Amino acid sequence: MLLPKMRMVPLTLGQEIETPAQKLERVYFLQSGIASMMASLPRGRDLEVGLFGRDGMSGSALLQYDDRSAYRTVVQMNGSAFRIDASDLLDAVRAKESIRILLTRFARALSIQVGSTAIANGHSKLEDRLARWVLLAHDRVDGDSMSFTHEHLARMLGVRRSGVTVALHILEGKGLIRSRRSEIIVLDREGLMVLADGAYGLAEEESVRLTGWSLR
Repeated sequence: MLLPKMRMVPLTLGQEIETPAQKLERVYFLQSGIASMMASLPRGRDLEVGLFGRDGMSGSALLQYDDRSAYRTVVQMNGSAFRIDASDLLDAVRAKESIRILLTRFARALSIQVGSTAIANGHSKLEDRLARWVLLAHDRVDGDSMSFTHEHLARMLGVRRSGVTVALHILEGKGLIRSRRSEIIVLDREGLMVLADGAYGLAEEESVRLTGWSLR
C-alpha cells in the first residue's frame, strides 16, 4: 500500500527535511544516512534532541494528529530515503491498522530516545554525552568509520568546539575511538557503553521491544 506511492531519493548533508511550524508535506523513510532533530537555542545556537536513520522516519507528528514539526530536521550524513507525500501516508494509516501500529511504535521509540537525550544533556559529563552520541550514530551506519567534524559534533551537542576537542581526546586516550580530521573510527564499542554511564541503553532496548529493529 505504501511502496507504490514512494520514491527513492538521495539525502545530502545539511538538507532540511522538516522545518518548524511549517506544514509537513512529505515524509522520509531513511534507508541510509542519519537525520537529526534540532531545537533552537538563544543566540542562534542549536541542540540535537533526537536522531534517526534506517530505524525511523520523519513526520512522526502526523501520527499524533499534528501536521507540523516542533523541530528542524536536518540530514547529518549523506544517504537515501523513500519519500512519500504526507497525504498518501495518512491515507494508508487510516486504511490499514497494521501500518498505523508499526509507525506509531517507531514514533514512540523516538520519543523515548528524545527523553533519554534530555536526561543526558542535563546530567552527564560532556565526554559521556559524546560517547553516547557516537554509539547512536554507530548504530545507524555500516562499518566503524563515520565522517563528522569537530564543529559538527559541537553543534549536535550544543557546546563549544574546544569542548568537543577535549572530549574526543579523552575518548582517544581511553582507546575507545580514533579521531582524524572529519572522521571518527570506533575501536571499543563496549568501552563507549561503559563511559556513557547509563545514558545509552534504555531507549535502545525499548526501540528493539517496540519495533523489532536490532542494534549492532
